[in-house]
Amino acid sequence: MSAIAYSVTATLPDARTADDYVAWLEDGHLDAVIKGGAHSAMIVRLDPASPADRPQVETRYIFSTRALFDQYLRDHAPALRAEGLRRFPPDRGITMTRRTGVVV
Repeated sequence: MSAIAYSVTATLPDARTADDYVAWLEDGHLDAVIKGGAHSAMIVRLDPASPADRPQVETRYIFSTRALFDQYLRDHAPALRAEGLRRFPPDRGITMTRRTGVVV
């Protein structure tokens, strides 16, 4: 079975909000996803493509199997996503994109 990579990219309105977002991730969110089934996680501050780009932070999680990832989505993701939306709502100029893929 192949491992699954799950990436969440947050586009944030400014550097201060990006710092707050990273602090929230480090203060328990990554640990909660790991407790929910991921075996590792990392935070990446993406380099801007141009000076005008807004800050982006990508969080990458690795799940050992598709079944563990599916279980995470079913049992843990709804509450964790709701918490993230409460703290970092779209009306603050924050967008989130999610992608998954097979680790090769």
